[in-house]
Amino acid sequence: MFKDLITKSRTYRRFYEEVQIPTAELKELVDLARLTPSTSNSQALKFRLCNTPEETEKVFETLGWAGALPEWDGPKKGERPSAYIIILCDLSLGKNKLYDDGIAAQTMMLGAVEKGYGGCILGNVQRSRLAEALGIDTAFYSIDLVLALGKPKEEVVIVPVKENGDIRYYRDDNQVHYVPKRGIDDLIL
Repeated sequence: MFKDLITKSRTYRRFYEEVQIPTAELKELVDLARLTPSTSNSQALKFRLCNTPEETEKVFETLGWAGALPEWDGPKKGERPSAYIIILCDLSLGKNKLYDDGIAAQTMMLGAVEKGYGGCILGNVQRSRLAEALGIDTAFYSIDLVLALGKPKEEVVIVPVKENGDIRYYRDDNQVHYVPKRGIDDLIL
């Protein structure tokens, strides 16, 4: 059921790093994004796949992981993503395709869940540093988002928003990650 896929598609930040994602499976995820709608049918998004230890380390060093958990610097060695998909915009085909980024990112994340993986859509990226590390020419491509992917090593639980309206995610002493969500009646005007 589609709702089950959506519910399982949480933001994961800790992974079984030793579980590799083959390039062929990353390409299958990009193929899903290729089929999604695109602003003016520009199809301006491009993708950089990273799944070698050398490249994943370079990408990891450029990411910010959890704004609501300031005391946490991100996953430790052994719990880091085993792959990344970097979403780029080909500037010769279009600019500022933020809707396209979101549609493509969510589609690939749902595809990852279907394959037994999970991930995190990251916008907190040191873009210049990442471009330099991977040889991405920013005169031709903008780095829009980074998808961190792997076999999830943590439990993520959806809970109701607290009485005080606080929507910040948090972890308990067992490192279970809680994500407050508003109720359906709070969303419909």
